[in-house]
Amino acid sequence: MLVREAKLLKGTSNQYKSLDEAIRTAQFIRNKAVRYWMDNQGVDKSRLYKLSKELASEFAFANKLNSSARQASVEVAWTSISHFDRRCI
Repeated sequence: MLVREAKLLKGTSNQYKSLDEAIRTAQFIRNKAVRYWMDNQGVDKSRLYKLSKELASEFAFANKLNSSARQASVEVAWTSISHFDRRCI
């Protein structure tokens, strides 16, 4: 049996706005990493980490997200890439 627990967040509209912005930025970095891999077959995870650093210097909104969150987005992208590779090869 699976049991899940959820708690209701109570915050200000400013806090919700910040959360939404952080989520969109993480998705942006993930999508850029996947797109970079699609355009440059054979890149490894370390190159995608460097890409996230480059994106932070290129886009001000990406720089607002801390490096750990950017790296976590790259991890999610790399997991997707790895699953794709395993299933298609």
